[in-house]
Amino acid sequence: MFEIGNSLREARLRRRVDFGEAEQATKIRVKYLRALEDEEFGLLPSQTYVKGFLRSYAEYLGLDGQLYVDEYNSRYVVGQEDYRPRRSTVQPQRRNRRIETNVVLVVLVVIAVSAVVVVAAWTGSDKPKTQAVTRPVTTPAATAKAVPPLLWVQALRGPSKLTVHDGGATGRLRYEGTLLRGETQQFRGKRLWLAIDTPENLKLEVRGMAIKPMRGHRPRVIVVTSNGIRPTT
Repeated sequence: MFEIGNSLREARLRRRVDFGEAEQATKIRVKYLRALEDEEFGLLPSQTYVKGFLRSYAEYLGLDGQLYVDEYNSRYVVGQEDYRPRRSTVQPQRRNRRIETNVVLVVLVVIAVSAVVVVAAWTGSDKPKTQAVTRPVTTPAATAKAVPPLLWVQALRGPSKLTVHDGGATGRLRYEGTLLRGETQQFRGKRLWLAIDTPENLKLEVRGMAIKPMRGHRPRVIVVTSNGIRPTT
């Protein structure tokens, strides 16, 4: 067992690094770096942030990041599971409605095809076989799948809190939670309002087109339309 905070502080002072330099290199805010060195882990948003920041900060200082995460788990995570942010219940509801809609469309298509087959069989006996023409059937469901979502989001470098509303800040809530590294979300619509805690960790695509990554570690509020993204006024 060792003192996590004092060990980090001594490593930083030994390397003659101030908090500003550490913040630029790790993309972790100074207030969180101070909290790690003071072992005031309650100042961080969640245990997921604590572990991720501990690992990144320790490795930046030339230390074994996994060793610090294991020490934190042994001292502070006893009989608890990792915190997971509340996710919006809007997405499952929309997914269920989409499934119901697709089922109805498939049933309608099957009925339409069956009717075409019956009519063709009824009239085929009175017409030469050379007059029969087979036409491809295009279903609304297949057409809808060809259109990419308005916005696709993926967490690449680390976690980032994300809030999404329809239209504007007071519009219907579409999503609220923290995307962990490797997780994705996609949204359909015409106009979306986004609040992003750590924009440099996210990859965005609008209508299937990749958007240039947002630089800087300050939170951003943007509006997304089919024409791209823009900051709110």
